Amino acid sequence: MTTKRMLPGTRALRTFEAAARHLNFTRAADEIGLTPAAVSYQVREIEDQLGIVLFTRTSRSIQLTPAGAVLFEAAADALETLQRAAGRARRMTRGSAQLRISLSARFAANWLLPKLPRFKAAHPGVELSFDITDQVRDFDADDVDVAIRFGNGHYEHAQSHRLFDMVIVPVCSPKLLESGPRLETPRDLFHHTLCHMDWKTDDMVWPNWRMWMTEAGIDDFDDSRSLAFSDSSHVVQAVIEGGAVGLADLAMITNDLAQGRLVRPFDIGVSVAQDYAYHLVYPESSSEDVRVLAFREWMLGEVNHSR
Repeated sequence: MTTKRMLPGTRALRTFEAAARHLNFTRAADEIGLTPAAVSYQVREIEDQLGIVLFTRTSRSIQLTPAGAVLFEAAADALETLQRAAGRARRMTRGSAQLRISLSARFAANWLLPKLPRFKAAHPGVELSFDITDQVRDFDADDVDVAIRFGNGHYEHAQSHRLFDMVIVPVCSPKLLESGPRLETPRDLFHHTLCHMDWKTDDMVWPNWRMWMTEAGIDDFDDSRSLAFSDSSHVVQAVIEGGAVGLADLAMITNDLAQGRLVRPFDIGVSVAQDYAYHLVYPESSSEDVRVLAFREWMLGEVNHSR
């Protein structure tokens, strides 16, 4: 009787799949939370276990061997199948009343959470749970029913509803207006620390101070001294705690404005690229799900109410 070789476990296969996809042990290690040495060790363990060479290694690069390429394709398919099955299994066990929503921490804290008591009052039979992330989730694999995503609204096999247009406005703390250099005209901003979010895609640039100054009729602004952050929450934090003037998404700071933590020194705003906005997204297969429909109608109603 022929003894079958033991196959690598799921964790080892995930390590190999990441290393094969990146063709770089360091990037694979960053993705899965290991050290490059641990990735290399696990790959060698798989090679020893299967009796095949998966990578050819040089001092500067690694490449898949033909045998490694065969295993990479199979490992990627197997891991995706397991991920989707696990997502379906979790969905089966969490109950039909629960609706799981994927959204960013910024959208959750600044827009959705303050409004949730109204949803609970209107739909006491629907229990909401949250997946807080900036990553784009797979509805099947990640056990998510609905997502709120910033983008162009084009998602394969999904229904998408535009929530609201994005307008970027200058904000500062009330203390800055009271004790800082005056802020009576847009040119007065030259005497303040300015910050904004630095983010762009192939077809859009997040509004920055140069764009805002152009909208305000100022064409001699030097943006070399303005501070750029990778996340808008850091901009708001710098404004509230650091005495800067920042560019912020108006829809995400309504609570801060209402509670007096932020003020708008000028009414001038810059719109984000027309195709980009927050969208409510869910699978086409869920278009008749009563929980999804209830949340969709409530969300769209809240958006219309806040306009």
